Amino acid sequence: MIEAIIFILAYLLGSIPSGLIVGKLGYGVDIREHGSGNLGGTNTFRTLGIKAGLIVTSADILKGTLAAALPILFGQDDLSPLLVGIFAVIGHTYPIFAKFKGGKAVATSGGVLLFYVPIMFITILAFFFIVLYISKYVSLSSMLAGVYGIVYSLFTKDIPLMIVITLLTGFVIYRHRANIKRIMNRTEPKVKWL
Repeated sequence: MIEAIIFILAYLLGSIPSGLIVGKLGYGVDIREHGSGNLGGTNTFRTLGIKAGLIVTSADILKGTLAAALPILFGQDDLSPLLVGIFAVIGHTYPIFAKFKGGKAVATSGGVLLFYVPIMFITILAFFFIVLYISKYVSLSSMLAGVYGIVYSLFTKDIPLMIVITLLTGFVIYRHRANIKRIMNRTEPKVKWL
């Protein structure tokens, strides 16, 4: 019973639409009506600017971190933080509080890793920014950061981590299908704030 409550709470945490809240309360803007229409950090950066983008991205990361911490907070040490974190990622991507149309799973996935393997999270973040600096594509940087994470996990010999990060990376790539097409067609927007 307690496990079910934890999974539900993780999903609800992930479902908190940070981009929608910051946009409406701070700027009087529904970011779903602008840019890509996505509720994630990237569209917030493009629509509302760096300050709003940083707030939303940080909030989306922390959703994953807090969700992954739920087993410890509830005294359920046998319950995998990675498994619980997946429910937060699902919530972020298909939020019940925003008509099941959310972000692309990147930041919240990172938040789960921040709790479970903080050093790995830091190196993934560094890799993300290196690729972003070179390519100027947030979407490409996100996908390649996930691939880097898979390679990193192979050296940890942590089987659950290998499985979960492979699943999350696959999901992130799936969520970026349209971006991949735009990159191939050279119509994908590049960041202008680097």
